[in-house]
Amino acid sequence: MLRARSARPRELWLVIVDASASTRRHGALGQAKGLLAEVFEQAYRQRARLAVLHAAGQQPRWLWQGQKASAQLRDWLRDLGAGGGTPLFDALAQAADWLQRRQRHKPGERQRLLIVTDGRLSDCPPLAPLPCASLLVDIESGPVRLGRAQHLAAELEADYRHISELPWKTQLPS
Repeated sequence: MLRARSARPRELWLVIVDASASTRRHGALGQAKGLLAEVFEQAYRQRARLAVLHAAGQQPRWLWQGQKASAQLRDWLRDLGAGGGTPLFDALAQAADWLQRRQRHKPGERQRLLIVTDGRLSDCPPLAPLPCASLLVDIESGPVRLGRAQHLAAELEADYRHISELPWKTQLPS
């Protein structure tokens, strides 16, 4: 008789990365890269599927959609730079649609969302929570902090943490 490798349901970790020009300030993007490297390593070890949505420039871009972690993600992370605008709201809308479609096709899959942003966004439109457990990690640093990421987390009903509060063995929300 064949048995499944694990009785645990499959997991999908969706990561939205804000890499706008403002994330270059005070080493914020460098800290975010360290966090993301740890998250990608955890996904690999736990055999979680990953989806990565890059929010920089004029529009968000999918880098990975529900695949296993691989060396390609490390290469992308190494080369990740910051610049341009912050299409984070478009990324959140795309992520919500994509997660809902995926839930219909894979109803037993456990989905979790990580948003990495400095929160330096223009006017925040009304936002709906995404359809899974969410964590927003605020990477804003420097002497003057606007604190907009905390407001964004509240709008999305996401857990909020500043990157300085996180141990490097960061766990995504359950």
